[in-house]
Amino acid sequence: MPLDFVRYTPEIETVDPDLDRLLEPIIAFWEKLVSESPAVEGGGRAVRGVHAKTYGVVKAEVQILRNVPPAYAQGIYARPGRHGALIRFSSASAHLGADATLGGVLGLAMKMFDVPGSKMVEEEPDSATFDLVLKNNPIFVANTAKHYLVIQEIGVKAPQYLARGKSGFHELLTDFLTGKGTFERSDWAWEELFAFLKLSQTPVRNPLLTTFWSMAAFRHGDYVAKIRLAPATENATRAIHRELDLRSRPDVFYPTLVDELQASAFDFDLQVQLCTNLEAMPVNDTTVEWPEKLSPFVTVGRVHIPRQDISGTESSEKTDALSFNQWRVTEEHRPLGEIMQVRRIYSASAKMRRTLNHQPQSEPASADEVLPYPVASGLGSDECTSLPQMPEPAP
Repeated sequence: MPLDFVRYTPEIETVDPDLDRLLEPIIAFWEKLVSESPAVEGGGRAVRGVHAKTYGVVKAEVQILRNVPPAYAQGIYARPGRHGALIRFSSASAHLGADATLGGVLGLAMKMFDVPGSKMVEEEPDSATFDLVLKNNPIFVANTAKHYLVIQEIGVKAPQYLARGKSGFHELLTDFLTGKGTFERSDWAWEELFAFLKLSQTPVRNPLLTTFWSMAAFRHGDYVAKIRLAPATENATRAIHRELDLRSRPDVFYPTLVDELQASAFDFDLQVQLCTNLEAMPVNDTTVEWPEKLSPFVTVGRVHIPRQDISGTESSEKTDALSFNQWRVTEEHRPLGEIMQVRRIYSASAKMRRTLNHQPQSEPASADEVLPYPVASGLGSDECTSLPQMPEPAP
């Protein structure tokens, strides 16, 4: 039976009519956080407002596959071929510090090069790069701009809450739910609180054995989708570090990536999940995980991380200057929903960080420009004969 994929129309997303007004304090919050970070984080340099600690930046190659079912072969995924890429693994926290204090929530941001088409970052429409910004959870922690600001403020101050023990934890949950007493009872952040508690239980895993999701939805040409990178099955047999103990030393994730990539190459499947039901698979509620039983993830590409030596690159000026943005995509992959509109302001945070650090504002032209070292040979043939022939959308 064919799957009935939801067709993209602008009407499927809802955005608060007062969003521009709501964005003003959000932008001010992030700019203040970044401007104070050289002193607050103790490094003398501005750090990202989120994903502050880098665990490794690596060279990669993205292979867009042939023989992908037409509904999935949309936009950039309709053109088989290869793209050089950079991947940044990071903590999702706004802070620096020992890995154990930052927890198991990880980010994976990927920048593909030589992708044609105008991009939706207003300052860089002619950029030839295309970004995916992913996290090791399928959901986000806020659904609206109004909730987002309060939740982000609480998240940044979470260490102070938790330092007060049980009473601090209870205060954190109460402030989270009620917006520090500013939310009407009918607007308490129940869905966001449940999402926060789920995210707080994220297990610690080797980043190369971890799945990363877009969390929110994107336009996918004629349809609507979420994206993920799933580790190839062979990664488990290649990995040296199957279990990680963040309490064993201050830095665990970075040495793990160094060890793994000096020994072996690793691969991820680039996958697309198409929306089939806007109620069960909402665009505007990012705290809801889309059920795979309604629409499975289908592989449209392969991401190859070749064997390489990344030791000594964690503090590189060129890797630190990188900026990843959900809106550095073409119109065919437009981010959808109010939260993705909110996340558009991350470009202001990135601009301030680069300005304070005296870094260039422009995009790199290639992975070699950022990491000028050779790597082992990449992927083989771009033919793919093993993709499942998924049902086409109902007429």
